Amino acid sequence: MRPVQATVNPGTVDRPGDFVVITVEVDESELAPAIEQAWKDLAREVRLPGFRPGKAPRRLLEAQFGSGHARAEALRTALPEFYADAVIQHDVDVVAPPEFEITEGQEDGAVTFAATVEIRPEVQISGYDELRIEVPSPDVSDAEIDEQIDRIRSQYGELSPVSRPAIDGDYVQVDIHGTRDGEPVDGLTADDFKYLVGSGMVVPEFDTQLAGSSAGNVLVFEAQAPGADETDPIEFRLLVKGVEERILPDLTDDWVAEATEFETVAELRADLRETGVQGRTEHTRSSVRPRIASALASLVEGEVPQSMVSAEMQSRLQSLAFQLEGRGIGLEDYLRFTGNDPESFSAELRAAAEEAVRTDLALRAIALNEGLEASEELIDQEIEVLISGSDRSVEDARDQLRSEGQLSAVRSALLKRTAMEWLVERSVIVDPDGVPIDPELLVLPEHDHDEDHDHDDDDLNEND
Repeated sequence: MRPVQATVNPGTVDRPGDFVVITVEVDESELAPAIEQAWKDLAREVRLPGFRPGKAPRRLLEAQFGSGHARAEALRTALPEFYADAVIQHDVDVVAPPEFEITEGQEDGAVTFAATVEIRPEVQISGYDELRIEVPSPDVSDAEIDEQIDRIRSQYGELSPVSRPAIDGDYVQVDIHGTRDGEPVDGLTADDFKYLVGSGMVVPEFDTQLAGSSAGNVLVFEAQAPGADETDPIEFRLLVKGVEERILPDLTDDWVAEATEFETVAELRADLRETGVQGRTEHTRSSVRPRIASALASLVEGEVPQSMVSAEMQSRLQSLAFQLEGRGIGLEDYLRFTGNDPESFSAELRAAAEEAVRTDLALRAIALNEGLEASEELIDQEIEVLISGSDRSVEDARDQLRSEGQLSAVRSALLKRTAMEWLVERSVIVDPDGVPIDPELLVLPEHDHDEDHDHDDDDLNEND
């Protein structure tokens, strides 16, 4: 970044949003390199008789194209660079591209230009210190442990014929014949097929028809094949040949020792509970911050800058496209797989982007209201995370971030994270039964803040 002569003043723009006018003065000597480069570029592009590409003398180029040609090109390319330097120098939080107006020096001499640009607004927010957030419970009930144990027992169960009607969990031996317009349908015709009632393996109607059926019953019904048009049903004919129930082994210490890595039922239950609580706790912890963010977004009143919403939409779309590309899936295929259409997808994307923007503004407002800060030590710790795996020093990385105007982005991300943790500590966080969650369970592991890294750190890991 080079120092520039610039001033920043409130904008008087007849449009929604917060604007400033950045006025930049560029000395003629500062513009000279850009003018010289413009002549060199032109020399490479044009063909003059008797001269190789790039070798045409400047005087001939000036005679043919006019002396103002290169200056106009230099202004077009250099002004955005001087503007960017001014933004970094004055730490202007811009959220949209600027509009330039050259006020002096269009033809010759020093140049003065004004850049009108939208900035991130400061919002007023209240009620954030009274949030009550409901999250999934981290606890695992005895009934859930029993269900897990029954699933393990079912793997060792034996099927036994019964004379009663079938119920969920029974296996029914059936002959299946699926036809459409009297013709068999591939994949939907089979003899002696064992169907688990309640599994939903074929179509939902199988479960409703087979529940309560007995050996010898013939079931005839129509159903829609998965993925088919509603106007194209299939007629099914099922012959029930028998019903079997799964007999589970007795839950004893001997069986546990034989079938699992544990010696007793108590040890098995304790392990299942510990594993379940670990997973539930992680789910609870990961739910807290997004739900606080959503609650915060609802506290931000009025319109938010559509430029910010559009930028957030574009960022999310690019991220999704990158993920899909890694799996060899195009966006159109993704929409088809998820049963979505472009209009509803775009509406959902916009809604999510607007909520993210509202949350961003709210967190910044809370940090300002509560006097929260990102210390230099905390910034250095964050930079260490960004450059991990490289041989860069924190000082070098900090200088690079500062020169590229990214250090303020690091500081802002840390401020928002600090504001979020401030909220986590002060919000009333309960499970669906209204029982408060142990605050210790909500603390993030060290450096588990990937969702807050909204600055680009790719270049920091490159060794110069």
